[in-house]
Amino acid sequence: MTLSTGQPANIVVVSNSSDNPFAIDIAYAMGQYDDIADLISMKQFMNSEFCPRFISDEADFENIGRKLKGKSVIIVSTGSHVKTRQELAMSNFIIARAAKENGAARVILVEPDLFYSAQDRGPHKSLGETSFERDVKDIKKFDGQPFTAKLYAQMLKLSGVDTIMTIHNHSDSVQKIFNEVFEGDFHNLIPYEIYAHYLLNSDILHYGKDGEGLVLCAPDKGARDFVKEMFNTLGLSKAKFIMLDKERTNERKVEITLHKESEHTFDGLDGASIVLFDDMVRTGSTVVKSCQFLQQINPQRMVFAVSHFYASDEGRERMAHPALGEILTLNTLPTILNRDEQGRLRKKMVVLKVEKWLAQELCNILGFPQAQEANPYKIDMSSKNPRFKRKIWFSEELSELKPE
Repeated sequence: MTLSTGQPANIVVVSNSSDNPFAIDIAYAMGQYDDIADLISMKQFMNSEFCPRFISDEADFENIGRKLKGKSVIIVSTGSHVKTRQELAMSNFIIARAAKENGAARVILVEPDLFYSAQDRGPHKSLGETSFERDVKDIKKFDGQPFTAKLYAQMLKLSGVDTIMTIHNHSDSVQKIFNEVFEGDFHNLIPYEIYAHYLLNSDILHYGKDGEGLVLCAPDKGARDFVKEMFNTLGLSKAKFIMLDKERTNERKVEITLHKESEHTFDGLDGASIVLFDDMVRTGSTVVKSCQFLQQINPQRMVFAVSHFYASDEGRERMAHPALGEILTLNTLPTILNRDEQGRLRKKMVVLKVEKWLAQELCNILGFPQAQEANPYKIDMSSKNPRFKRKIWFSEELSELKPE
């Protein structure tokens, strides 16, 4: 394989499925132009057991078991409609073991939405290090359940994975466990610069030159550090920062208030443009409640920026609510690029594609030379979106659409 710089590199990019567009785009951005299906065979026995095979020269009897000697193997793993996460996770283990047993020097798992992160602690205080003191109610929530995030980390390490790369993992407990198991070779990438570039260079929000009329909102205390860093990255001195508080009264019901530690109150915010940030959304109930609560500001624009968008039927139905203006998300769950998957939300959704960004970060980790692109993301927006004027694909094209 040759990098896009023209220099040879001992890397092989594969996936846990032969036709994963996200993995193919990462491979291409790193200069690998061979199809994944030409590098690894996703063989399955008649009894349904999975047995991948890194493809080698059938006539070569001198290098048996050394096909990958000295190479770094990158496994790109994303969610799929075809296979469950359980199947994909098991595939990761077996592919990693195949890589190591055939000579790979390093195995890197790129999993933008890290599997099992929701099961980030267990039914004892010792099972999961949190940023808060776990009370009996929190421990009870996990009664009878396994601490699966820890198990997943340990099994990945046992199978031969050396390095983990993910995007915007929300759990302190998961981050600590993966850092411990992988001895610091765990990379949790936060897309501050990507969000900031789009917000500053597109026409998704309306505000003054120094951020007058712009409000950044954290939905809870857990998101404060992320949103505060977004605030600093944007560099708009006159923008405001508010923080909400949510109390979950039962599994499906939350109450939203302005947090007592919020940096700003609602005073003077009437008619502002608001961007509410979060790491993930599943059912959409909390985000819609938050947007409804923020309507008392009478916002000019209401944007929800979220890294991981689980487009369930329930979530799409809820987030069609008029209180939520636009949704800005990443393609960490690549199925979100499907217009059917977006459903009615296609008219308010913008997806930032981050494969090239991940490819650059991989080259940095591996120490490979590569031309660094300043804003390595692409843009996907339906023509149903009211802001659509013409097809914009590359981040550099945004300035052509921004009003004077």
